[in-house]
Amino acid sequence: MTFISPKTDFAFKKIFGSVHSQKILISFLNAIVYNNQNVIQSLKIINPYNPGVTNTIKDTYFDVKALLDNGSNVIIEMQILNVADFKKRVIYNLAKAYGNQLDVGQGYMMLQPFIALTIADFVLFEDIDKMITKFRFKEEKESVYYEDELTLMFVELPKFKKELSALETLSDKWIYFIKSAPNLEVIPESLEEVSEIEAALKIANRANLNNKELEEVEQQEKLMRDQQGQISFARNEGREEGIGIGVVKQILRQIRRKFGKISPEIETQIEQLSLEKLDILGEEIFDLATIADLENWLANNG
Repeated sequence: MTFISPKTDFAFKKIFGSVHSQKILISFLNAIVYNNQNVIQSLKIINPYNPGVTNTIKDTYFDVKALLDNGSNVIIEMQILNVADFKKRVIYNLAKAYGNQLDVGQGYMMLQPFIALTIADFVLFEDIDKMITKFRFKEEKESVYYEDELTLMFVELPKFKKELSALETLSDKWIYFIKSAPNLEVIPESLEEVSEIEAALKIANRANLNNKELEEVEQQEKLMRDQQGQISFARNEGREEGIGIGVVKQILRQIRRKFGKISPEIETQIEQLSLEKLDILGEEIFDLATIADLENWLANNG
């Protein structure tokens, strides 16, 4: 048996965000967000696309979005590359998602809590040893929280060092699954005993994907490897400008595969993006369904 990486955009959404993923997502959120407690019994997975309310506000694309039975909303993002101002981007996405709950004329009592869960394949907080961190509004000197409405959570995958034989908690097993699924040849007994993780592994089994899905996964995995290699080389060699050209070529190739021929105007806009914006576009390209979506993204990020 071989398994696709849950870190890719396609795999993460298929495993955690499809119409058949409710039980899987409930188990995952209870493990990660609620510290292995059986808090969430049901949820509704909803469209993760979060449009701007005006032409001046950026659209955002989450990997998974769900409304929980306790009234809270959760938005989940799997992030492979540590791009510039990423922490600010996470705050922006959470604030906009929270504010977009209200239509004109609705009162503030309609607002429901929001949790932004980011799974990062890199270290964000060098001075914190904890793998899972949680941030909320808190009085500067007192242990008093200001309305438990907004929560930022991060899972830093490189900080997880446990081997398969050392897994203890449900959160251990879920994080091991996300980090190590491609390295497995069978479903281990310790993971199989959690029915939701077993189901996630069956979804991730390459043998259960059709040819179109396999092609999509392979394209994303290749793009992910290329981007990681190019960015690493650029930072090591100090050749940001030259490596940016390589990233542009990779993204243009991916866009043409998805949409066919593109206009010279769109190509020029992409060539003029900074390396950081190219990184973001590389992450979000699979969320763009049409050329119009791409044009809108470029208008907001150019």
